[in-house]
Order: sequence, then C-alpha cells, then structure tokens
Amino acid sequence: MIPAHPAQSRIVIASRESRLALWQAEHVRDRLAELYPQSVVEILGMTTRGDQILDRPLAAIGGKGLFIKELEVAMQEGRADLAVHSMKDIPMEMPTGFVLAAISARENPCDAFVSRRFAGLDELPPNAVVGTSSLRRAAALRARHPQLEIRNLRGNLDTRLRKLDAGEYDAIILAAAGLIRLGLAQRIRSLLTPEQSLPAPGQGVLGIEVCAQQAGLIALAAPLNDAMTAHCVRAERAFSRALGGSCQVPLAAYAVPDAAGLWLRGWIATPDGRQMVAGELRGAAPDDEAIGCRLAQQLCDRGAAAILRLLAAG
Repeated sequence: MIPAHPAQSRIVIASRESRLALWQAEHVRDRLAELYPQSVVEILGMTTRGDQILDRPLAAIGGKGLFIKELEVAMQEGRADLAVHSMKDIPMEMPTGFVLAAISARENPCDAFVSRRFAGLDELPPNAVVGTSSLRRAAALRARHPQLEIRNLRGNLDTRLRKLDAGEYDAIILAAAGLIRLGLAQRIRSLLTPEQSLPAPGQGVLGIEVCAQQAGLIALAAPLNDAMTAHCVRAERAFSRALGGSCQVPLAAYAVPDAAGLWLRGWIATPDGRQMVAGELRGAAPDDEAIGCRLAQQLCDRGAAAILRLLAAG
C-alpha cells in the first residue's frame, strides 16, 4: 500500500562509500522505491574523515561524528535529502538542525567472533591477539579474558577481514549485523551472547537522518520506522547520553521488549576492564528515555560516577 504522503519526484540518499554503508543505503533505497514508485531514488556516495584516518583509534581523532559530518553538509546544501547510518555510529547528541526520521527494525545485535583457527574466545591461547576498534569490546574482553592481547583494528569490514586473513590477528570481533548484511555470515565462528559482550547502543539498527525543518522528508521516511525498536534504541541512547557516552567511554546498552514493556541492560567500565558497573531496569516502552536515564543514575550511585571522573582525568 502506497502511503498517503505525496513523495517528491527525486529522493537522494547520502551514504559513506564502504561496502556495508552502501548496502545500508541500497536497502533503504529499495524500501523507498517500493513505497514511492513515482519517485526516482538515488544514492550520493561520499568519503568521510572517519574513513580517511585509519592509523589512529577513533577515540583519538574526534569520535563517531567524523563518519557523518560530510553527509550532513550534503543535506544542508541540498545535494542530498536524507542520510542512512548505523545507529551505533550516530553521536548520542544529535547535531543542531538534524533529526532521526526513522529507526529500522533490528538485525542480529550481537558481537561476532571471527577467526580462521579458533572456534570461540575460550579456545584462544594466552597472549593470542584479538582485534577490535571498540573501547566497549576491548573492555569486555579484558574483563573476562585478561590473558589475551587486545589490539586496535580500524578500517571497513573488508579491510578488517583482510588483516585477519593475513595473520595480523588470531581473531577479531565484529558486529554480526554487518557480516550478515553483506552475505558473510559464514565468517562468524560464534556469536557472543549479551552476557559475554553486551551490545553497543543502537547496534544492528539503521537510522535515517534528515534536516529538522524538512517536514515533508520526515513524513516520507516515517513508514520505515519500527516503533518497538525505536523505543529500545531511545532507551539505550538515553542511558549512554546520561553517562557521557562517546568513543572515549567504554559503555554498553541493550534493550529488548519484555512483559513489562522494555528491559534495558547497561554497563560502564574503565578501558582496562578492571572496574565495571552494570545494571538493568524494566519499564513501559513509552517511558524509554526515562528508563535509560534512571538506569544511568542508578549506576552513577553505585560507582559509575567515579569511573567517569577517572576517564575525564585521562
């Protein structure tokens, strides 16, 4: 059924040019083409600063906002109408003048263990080298597997797999969703459960960003929104935002629907994994952001505030 909203004749999607980002943009393009067959839907591929700087950890060069700034400029200048992002790449504070018009249904949110020689984390010998670009994953690994050597791993998904295959790492940890979307699920040796590695806020979810004043585009993207996933992601992002969530803060948050409406789990840790404060909270789905803020406050009262002071001190 075609929505009542009249689509414009041409819709341009801004996207990073990595294979996964283009898959995500093409997925949204195809959904929009189905909804609005009278429109021509195009993709504007772009390279961002986050894609260009690969020799330093993301936390050291300005954070995840480096992956979306150029796309936002294209929307401001009228070269693009909307942008498609992995929700975990979107800063917790949306830039002024932009909104999330839709939050997609979630793909598998788990972290994936990928290795040519080993079937899972427990098989890795002492001092095995594990690659990840995520402070969250690194902290969780160091907390549970202090005998492993954790090394930074930057680059797009194909680059990371090439480095693994070249023998630079014994194993790497990636988001399962990206591997599944690119038809690479066979590379997953095992999935890490949320108990082993709680996902990042928004992991496995796509977000559609538009300029806040573009009411027509907000309405156009609305049919792509998955209401329950949106509640979960808003709770996760509120938790992260309340704790200053960024690439400099090892933090996890994952919400799922349950009998109470919504079940949110979260933790914050020091980068070495030696200090970690975790908790969970249930509540009604419409109270999503309040649930996230309340859980963050509970963790602060139990030691998270001290961890944040340590992180701020460098």
